[in-house]
Amino acid sequence: MFEGLRFNHWKANEDDSGIVTLALDRAGSSVNAISGAVLDELGQIVERLAIENPAGVIIHSAKPAGFAVGADITEFKDYARRGTVLENIENGQRIYEALARLPCPTVAAVHGACMGGGTELILACRQRIAVDDEKTRIALPEVQLGIHPGWGGTARLPRLIGATDALPLMLTGKPLSARRALNLGVVDRLASADELLAEARHMVRRPSARPLARRAKAWASNLWPVRQILAPMVLKQTAAKVRKEHYPAPFALIDVWKRGGPDIRQRLKLEARSVAKLAETPTAQNLIRIFFLSERLKNQGAGVEHGIEHVHVVGAGVMGGDIAAWAALKGFQVTLQDREMKYVQPALDRARALYEKKLKTPEKIAAAAQRLRADVEGSGVAQADLAIEAIYENADAKRALYATMEPQFQSDEILASNTSSIPLNELREGLTAPQRFLGLHFFNPVAQMPLVEVVRHDRLDPAIEKRALAFCKAIGKLPVAVKGTPGFLVNRILMPYLLESMRMYAEGVPGPVLDREAKKFGMPMGPIELADTVGLDVCASVGKELAPFLGLELPPGLDDRLGAGKRGKKDGQGLYVWQDGKPQKPEVDPDYATPPDLQERMILPMVNEAIACLDEGVVDDADLLDAGVIFGTGFAPFRGGPIQYARSEGVDKLKQKLEQLAQRHGERFMPKKGWDNPALAVSASAALMPDA
Repeated sequence: MFEGLRFNHWKANEDDSGIVTLALDRAGSSVNAISGAVLDELGQIVERLAIENPAGVIIHSAKPAGFAVGADITEFKDYARRGTVLENIENGQRIYEALARLPCPTVAAVHGACMGGGTELILACRQRIAVDDEKTRIALPEVQLGIHPGWGGTARLPRLIGATDALPLMLTGKPLSARRALNLGVVDRLASADELLAEARHMVRRPSARPLARRAKAWASNLWPVRQILAPMVLKQTAAKVRKEHYPAPFALIDVWKRGGPDIRQRLKLEARSVAKLAETPTAQNLIRIFFLSERLKNQGAGVEHGIEHVHVVGAGVMGGDIAAWAALKGFQVTLQDREMKYVQPALDRARALYEKKLKTPEKIAAAAQRLRADVEGSGVAQADLAIEAIYENADAKRALYATMEPQFQSDEILASNTSSIPLNELREGLTAPQRFLGLHFFNPVAQMPLVEVVRHDRLDPAIEKRALAFCKAIGKLPVAVKGTPGFLVNRILMPYLLESMRMYAEGVPGPVLDREAKKFGMPMGPIELADTVGLDVCASVGKELAPFLGLELPPGLDDRLGAGKRGKKDGQGLYVWQDGKPQKPEVDPDYATPPDLQERMILPMVNEAIACLDEGVVDDADLLDAGVIFGTGFAPFRGGPIQYARSEGVDKLKQKLEQLAQRHGERFMPKKGWDNPALAVSASAALMPDA
């Protein structure tokens, strides 16, 4: 059938019964990202299939890693630069629609990850079968890049499984397990990995009609009157979670679905134009930039053997216990040490809850729990490849602990501190092997926060830093290497924001107003709620460490609250009263006038400190700084990070605003050294899409 045609990315085979099997195997890559070349070859194949009309077609992946990771984002970035998004979206739609119109049975056989454009490819087939294991993940995650599905996802999925199930999947981008995909009707059958293709052939020979009830539900939920009623409801739910001006893609997706009629061609046209329009927005460009930055962070540990099998953690408090639990979850042998078993047991209990949530099956839960062992005596120190100190923030106590641990070390054992603010040059004093000592600063909650600061000092061996970066990659974290100055990167930038917010709170600005303005800027949580969540005691401890260095003061009233046992969420009372884990925010007087410079007083100190960090070389470059602050603080992702925000708003404009704030509110707002840094002179558009 394919004589004379040569393909780089597809392998075609026709068996004796006339069934054609197409294996996607992108050349030169360990995964299938659907590039223009992959699509062009598929277009040629589908054109030939339409002529030859085989007995059936099976599409699967030849990559062990999975079916497809989605469209090639690097190419999409180039399309956005050249203004050719629309024509490339339409080209993909034409090829997928040609596949959907083949007269023969078509079956997609899925294993592993099937994302974005890969999911749209399987939706263009008549039937789908997936491997029944935990590695199977099917999703349309485009909203996380500031766009929405563009190769027929919005046109086909609601018609396949019904709008009420399809819209939440596309609006969140969350992946489906194999079982969940089967229950929703995204796939028609499950099979073992060994039987996947055999079962797919059976489906080609005996195509089965979708259940009548499922077809009726899908049909009814997409009728014009239903769309006009349901769309406003979904819009309201979406608006309660994100702001349209910050994240326009979910709202555009709902509009595309609402306006799409029964004609697939009309639905595809709406979809393509919507994606092309979204691709031009700063939100999409910033979120795509962040995608590449996250890939850069992940790949820092690539190609390096970390040589770590056994991790020993000293300090079974919230941070130490959760670090230990996470390392065991990711397959490492872990020993957890504290003074008495009564301090270790709560950490083991939290770990068990984490494993039950993440691993589901009793066998996997038990295996993870067995990898985490209590070690009150500290015997694990001598056997470990990596020892992490996670005790309270006191330099003398930490150095005294190191003096007892280091004599037990193997020759190449790494010692790390989880300190959040103490300079590493101060902590390394007295160590026999300071070259194997560094900081591994995790963020709370460990299971949710992706960033780890790998903290340097002047005696650190670069090879040890690389091993630490590789370890972070192995446990699924995003590492960023930072200078070991007070506060490192994230806390140094976050603390001015928190302290200034708490100062305004002490001045009488209502907490809910401060939280509202921060969220209006795009922060995931307001500063008053954040301070209570972190703990006022932690804020005070880090604040006292950093305030002299930053030229700041702790806000009045903080010590009084701590003296009264009001540390925040963990005590049920702090700046807010907490009930059932939620802050009870007081009503604000409707006549209260929000100060016009309130948002600037909160946000610009972060930008000011970020520029100082860049100038001092706390991180290696501006991209890493933006990535660290976004993944470590949740700084409004759609704004691209504090450095990108300064570029887009105008460096001179923000510097002038800081000078005005200094005149009104004090010298703490004066622009710091670094506002003339050449790295800031890069235009916002030129900095938007770095290479992966």
